Order: sequence, then C-alpha cells, then structure tokens
Amino acid sequence: MSADLAIVGAGPAGMAAAVEGAAHGLSVTVLDDQPEPGGQIYRGIERAGSDLCALLGEDYEAGRALVADFRRAQIDYRPNSMVWRLDPGARIAYSRDRVASIVTAHHVLIATGAMERPVPIPGAERPGVMGAGAAQVLLKASGLVPTGRIVLAGSGPLLLLVGCQLLNAGATVAAVLETTESGDYLNAAPALPSALVGGWRDLVRGLAMKRRLKRAGVEIRAGVSGLAATGGAVQFDAGEIACDLLLLHEGVIPQTHLARQAGLAHCWHAEQRHWMPVVDPLGRTEQETLLVAGDAGGIAGARAAVLTGRIAARVAAGADPGRLIAALDRERAIRPLLDRLFRPHTALPPDEALVCRCESVVGSDIRRAVRDGAMGPNQLKAFTRVGMGPCQGRMCGLAAAEIIADERGLPVEEIGSFRIRPPIKPLTLGELASMEGEAAEAEAL
Repeated sequence: MSADLAIVGAGPAGMAAAVEGAAHGLSVTVLDDQPEPGGQIYRGIERAGSDLCALLGEDYEAGRALVADFRRAQIDYRPNSMVWRLDPGARIAYSRDRVASIVTAHHVLIATGAMERPVPIPGAERPGVMGAGAAQVLLKASGLVPTGRIVLAGSGPLLLLVGCQLLNAGATVAAVLETTESGDYLNAAPALPSALVGGWRDLVRGLAMKRRLKRAGVEIRAGVSGLAATGGAVQFDAGEIACDLLLLHEGVIPQTHLARQAGLAHCWHAEQRHWMPVVDPLGRTEQETLLVAGDAGGIAGARAAVLTGRIAARVAAGADPGRLIAALDRERAIRPLLDRLFRPHTALPPDEALVCRCESVVGSDIRRAVRDGAMGPNQLKAFTRVGMGPCQGRMCGLAAAEIIADERGLPVEEIGSFRIRPPIKPLTLGELASMEGEAAEAEAL
C-alpha cells in the first residue's frame, strides 16, 4: 500500500496534518496505536460529556472540533496500528490485529508526540505512586477520580493543571511540592519579555491555577528537594506529608524512538535535559522524505502542534506555509521562559532509586558498572541489561545517561543515548511471518 503522506500518530499534530494534507489533494494514511484519535492531549474527547469537559477545561474542549474535522476528511485512518519500523525511503512497517503490513509514501510525518518524563526518586515504584500525566489520562479516558489524600510533586505547568482538574473532580489535593528553585526564576527572568508577546494568556492562566489551589486550602511548597516515597507518605528535605497517592511530574519529553531508529540526527536540549530531532522551522529533517511535527520535534503544546502539523502537510504538498510560520513563532514565544523556569531537578537518581524497572536496576548498579568500565549507554546494556526490557529504554534511557555523565565528569550530550534498532516495540514472530511478498522477503534479509 502507498500514499502521498503517511502520518504516524493521531494527536493534535497528526490530525491537523492529515486534514491539511487531504485539503491539498494528497492521499493520506494515518497510523496510530490508540483506538481513537486525539492523542494524549485530547484523549477520549469524542466520548467526553459536558461535565468532564467542564472540569478538564477549555483547552481540552478545543480538541473536539479538530477531531470532527479529522473524521470528515478523506483520510485512510488506521487506529490500533503499532508502528515498529521506519526505513529510509519512507517505508513503514506496522502491525494491526496481529498482522504486520508495509506502507510506503512520498513523505512520512513523525507525529508521535511526547511522554511524561520518568521521575526516578526512591520509592517511585511503590503502590500509590504514579505520574501526574497518567492520572490525567485515567480522568480523560475513564472518568476515574482517585480517593484519599493526594500530593503532587515536581515542576511544570501540568502539575498545577492536574491539581486543579482533580479539585474540580472532587478529589482531595493535600499539597503541591514544587522542585522549582529561586535560582530558576532568576534564570528565566530574561525570557519574560518575549514570553509576554504570545504567551501572556498562558502566564495569567498559570497564576490563576495557583490561586485556585491556594483558595482550596492546598499546601504549596517551593524549592523542595530530596523527594522519596515511603508508602503512605512523601518525604522531602524539610519534612514529610502523609498521602494515599503521590503524583510525580517533571515535565514532558519528545517521543524520539521512531526518529532515532530512522537514523535522524538529534540534539541535546540543555534546559530540559532531553534529546530532540534536528528539524528546521518547516519540520524538515536531513532525510528529504521524513518530516517531524508536534511535540515529537520539541515540546511546545497542543496549539503549536496543530500549526506544525499543518505546516508539514503543506511542505509535503509543495504548498506555501503562508502565515502559519508567524503564528507558530507566537505560540512558541513562551517556551524559553518555561524551559528555564521548570528545569528537571530529579534528573540524577540517587543510588537507591530504581532506574530501570524492566530489569530491576538501581542507581548504584549503574554507577558500579561505569567504574567497572561501561563508558556509554550501549555498553551499559552488557553490564546491567539497562534498556533491554519491553520499554526499550524509554523509561530509563535519560536517567542512565545522566548517571554515566556524572560519574565520568562529562556533559550528557557527549555520553549519547541508546542505539535504537527495530522493532521499536514488542513484535511476535507470528506478526512478522504474516508479511507477504516483497515485504516478507525484505524483512528476511
């Protein structure tokens, strides 16, 4: 099967690109591993009632029109499709209903979005500890509201947003522990004037969320360090707070596995301490057939993702992006401020923290391996099996590299990252065997 434009991901960027591409006369195929469009941001929006939309806010409700446009467009939409390989020449291997297939295209758009940064503090694997974004997903997808005392810890706008959404849903939010330090505010101050150009509404909204939490009696502490989950409580440098559920969050990071497996160049984001693919303002990469849009190419939020998706689709169609570039610049104006203000302060795990859940490797295991001669992430696999489990390093890769860099006294960008090989997601031999003709022969080579 072939298409003019094949899109991986049906979040804001992928949906917007599909609609735009179809409007420009392209044949568009969309592959997404979820059962319905929306991505993480607009998860469950088609099923959401007015009550759920009211408690989640207007930004969530905004996704309803985009999903409706996506459904109406002339698009070959394939939900429940797990992409596990992307070859040069815009050739995608994916599995659906346990059958593997191939899609070839003139252009492939990687719109895989972002993932919540793992927060490897001591006790993070205990029952009653999860990501704040994960709690939000449960709220969106199933309307599940946690019971008992809830504490949110970490940094970033999502921490405040989830706290307010949980309050709106009737949950008991006991405290918000912010790891943001006074020095972060000073570091971010020079970026404030530029942020006010296009992001003043978001800044006002952030202040309003903090006031909402305070009015509800939520304890808010800043400059917290030494976080640890003990089971029934969260410990930090200045004390301990009892809780039934601890929600951790230190920002979101691009989903880079597919881009790295495809061989795209990546650069290191110094403030947010993550890797991101090298793309130009139009979403183009060093490989002419591969484009990147949305948070997969750098964290900027849903509105920016929609714009990058539309721009990339116009590139694929050979059309002029027009005023979309200027609109995108305005949406991104706030990012330097947020990136400096909400730096991840839990990036370097202590010895007792579980870094790799798949293989049960703690921080001290990695430090010992480095002292024994593991010089980089890929060599570390042979010493500890870090990154060799089902998640293939998605949850441990950044933390492992941070430890290696700290032990060797080098910048993380010199340490590098795991080498990503296909399949990038678990694949059965039966699925592989289901491929027919040239596809099967090519995979056997």
